[in-house]
Amino acid sequence: MKISIIGAGLIGGSMALKLREKGIADFIYGIDNNQQHISKALELKIIDAGTDLEYGVKNADFIIIAVPVDAARKLLPDVLDLISDHQTVMDAGSTKAGIVNSVKDHPKRSRFVAFHPMWGTENSGPASAVSDSFSGKAGVICNKEESAPDALQLVEKVAENLDMHLIYMNAEDHDIHTAYISHISHITSYALANTVLEKEREEETIFQLASSGFSSTVRLAKSHPEMWVPIFKQNKENVLDVLNEHITQLRKFKAALEKENYEYLEELITNANRIRGILR
Repeated sequence: MKISIIGAGLIGGSMALKLREKGIADFIYGIDNNQQHISKALELKIIDAGTDLEYGVKNADFIIIAVPVDAARKLLPDVLDLISDHQTVMDAGSTKAGIVNSVKDHPKRSRFVAFHPMWGTENSGPASAVSDSFSGKAGVICNKEESAPDALQLVEKVAENLDMHLIYMNAEDHDIHTAYISHISHITSYALANTVLEKEREEETIFQLASSGFSSTVRLAKSHPEMWVPIFKQNKENVLDVLNEHITQLRKFKAALEKENYEYLEELITNANRIRGILR
C-alpha cells in the first residue's frame, strides 16, 4: 500500500516507521512545507520520497494528515477534493469537532476517518519519531458512522498495526474528554513553568535543584506553541470550562494554607489520591 504522510514530523514520522516495519506500507511519500523535515525524514528512511500535495494525495492509497489542527481543518477539504472513491484519508488531530465539521457536507466525506492517537511528547520533527510510540496507547475514532465501511476498516487495521486499542465516540464528546485529560495538563505545565521562571531568576539554581517531580510536571511546557495554540483555540469552550474548575481547586489549596486549616488541606490531598484507583 502506498501511503502519503502530510506532516513529516513526530506523529506522522512515528506512524510511518511503524507501518513500514509491519509491512503495511510499500512506499511512503512525505509532504511538508518544511523542507528540512523532508530532508531529515529521507535521511532517517522514514519516507521514500518527498513530493507536493497534489501528487502525493493522488498517488497514494492511504493519506495521513499529521499537521497542527488549524492547518488540518483548512487542508482536509482540499485533500478530499483530490482523492478518488477508493482512497482513504485519516487525520491525527488532538481536537475533532472542528475538523469533522469542516467536511460535514463534502461529497467525499465518507472517505475520511477522524482519528486521534493518544500519544505525544514535548519534542517535534522527524528526528523525534519512534516506531513503537503508539504501542499500548488508545486510538480514538470519531463519528465512525459517517465513514464508509471500507475506509473505517482500513483505519482500524492501521491502528491495529500501530499496536493501539480503539475507542469510539463522537467528536464533541472527544473534545470534552481531551480537555480534561490532556489540554488542561499542558496549560498547567505552561503556567507552572512561567511561575518558576518569574519567581526564580537564577536559571542555574533551577537546574541544580529540579527534582524528578518538578521535571515531570513541567515537561509539557517544552511543547511547541505552533501545535498547542490551535488546539486551545479549537477547543476553547471545553478548555475554559476545565480551567475554571482547576482555578477553583487551586483557590481551595490557597485558602487552606492562608487559614492554616491543615485538616482541610489533608482532605484535599486525600481526595486527590483517589486518582490512584483510576491511573495505575
